[in-house]
Amino acid sequence: MEKRAGDRVTGATVNQSGTLLVVTERVGRETLLAQIVARVAEAQRSRAPIQRLADRVASIFVPAVLVSALLTFALWAWLGPEPRLAHALVNAVAVLIIACPCALGLATPMSIRVAIGRGAQAGVLFKDAEAIDRLREIDTLVIDKTGTLTEGKPRLASIAPSPGVDEATLLGVAASLELGSEHPLAAAITAGARERGLAFAAVSAFESRSGRGVVGTLDGRLAALGNRTLLAELGVGASVLDALEQAAERLRARGETVVFVWRDGQVLGALDPIKPHANEALRALEADGLRVVMLSGDSRRTAEAVARELGIAEVIAEVLNTDKADVIAKLESEGRIVAMAGDGINDAPALARARVGIAMGTGADVAIESAGVTLLRGDLRGIARARRLSRATVANIRENLFFAFVYNTLGVPVAAGALYPFFGLLLSPMLAAAAMSASSVSVIANALRLRRLKL
Repeated sequence: MEKRAGDRVTGATVNQSGTLLVVTERVGRETLLAQIVARVAEAQRSRAPIQRLADRVASIFVPAVLVSALLTFALWAWLGPEPRLAHALVNAVAVLIIACPCALGLATPMSIRVAIGRGAQAGVLFKDAEAIDRLREIDTLVIDKTGTLTEGKPRLASIAPSPGVDEATLLGVAASLELGSEHPLAAAITAGARERGLAFAAVSAFESRSGRGVVGTLDGRLAALGNRTLLAELGVGASVLDALEQAAERLRARGETVVFVWRDGQVLGALDPIKPHANEALRALEADGLRVVMLSGDSRRTAEAVARELGIAEVIAEVLNTDKADVIAKLESEGRIVAMAGDGINDAPALARARVGIAMGTGADVAIESAGVTLLRGDLRGIARARRLSRATVANIRENLFFAFVYNTLGVPVAAGALYPFFGLLLSPMLAAAAMSASSVSVIANALRLRRLKL
C-alpha cells in the first residue's frame, strides 16, 4: 500500500523502499500486541472451572464413610459381643481403612498422566486435564487458513507465457526483477527460478512502485512486474490487459495470486500451498461429526478457492485480526461448542476464547501459550488423534471411579461386620489394608491400558 504524509501505519509493517519518519501514537498497553495479550487474559479468566466427577463423588463418599465408621463403633459398642469396646474399635478402624479413598483419588490423575504421555508420543501436547476433558465435547472446529491449513509461504505454482515466449525467458525476466525485492511473492518467484537452474540478469534503474510492482532495465530493455495498474502506466493497451485479466481470473479461481510480467504480456501465478495431509485430516474430522469452518483474513475469493480444494463448505473470510475472537463468541452464542485451531499471534485471543484452543507447534509462542492443545508437528491429523484420546481418557476415568466406588460399596459393609451374624466372619484391619491396596493397584492397571491405545 502506498502511504503519504499523515497516513497511519501499523506496527510490524515492512517499509520496502525509501525512508520515512513515523510518529508513535500508541505505546505500552495501547499497542495492538498489548491489546491481544489483554484479550487472551480476559478470555482465559472467563472460562468456568469444570467440576470433576471424582470431586462430586468424593464430596458425598467421604462424609458417608465417616458416618459409617461412627455407626459401626456405636453399634458394636452397644450390641456387640465382649469385649465390646475392642470389637467396636477394630471394626471401625477396618471400615476407615478399607474405605480409604486412595483408589478414588488415583482414578482421575493416573488416567490423565498416562493420557498426556500417550498424546505426547503421538505429537499432541495437552496443557492440562481440562483440555482433555473438553475436547471430546466440541461439535464445531474453526480453522485459521494461513499457516494452519496452508503453509503460509507462497511458491511458484504456474507460468503462463504469451505465444512465442518460452517459460525460461519469462521466469528469468521476472526473477531478475524480483531479486532486489523483499516481498514474499518475490521470494517465491526467485526460488522457482533457482529450482530450474536459471541465471539472473543484472538489473539497472530498479524502481519499486508501491502497490503496483517493480520496474527495471535488463540488457538495455525496460521490463516490469506487477499488477494491471502498473502495466497501464507503462502504456499496455486495454485490449491486451483485458486478455491478461481473463487468464488471471482462471488462476485466481484456484486460489493463486497473479502478477504480470511486462514485455510481451506474460502471466505468472503464485500459490499459497495447502499443507500435506490437510484433506485427510478434514475428512476424518467431518466423519467424526464435527462442523468445520475455515476462518481467514484473506479476500473471500482466495479463501473460497482454498476451501473448494479442501472440500470445506463454510468459510468466514475478510476477518480482521482483532475480530477472530468475536467470531468464536458468535458461534458459541448459537449454542455451538467450539474449538479453534491456529498458529499466529493474531489467533491467540480466539484460541483462548474457544472452549478448546488448538495451536500448531510450528507457530507463535503466544498462540501455543493460549491454547489447551498443541500439535507438535503442525499436523492437523493430530486433532482427530487428540479427540480419540480424549474420549478414551474420560471413559477410563469413569471405569476407575466405578471400580473404586463399587469396591468401597461392597467392602465397607463387610468391614463393618455385616457377615458376622450369619457366618461369624470379621475383617481384620490388616486384611482391609491389603484389600485397599489391591483396589489402588487395579485402578493403576486400568489407567495404564491407555498406553496401548491406538491413535
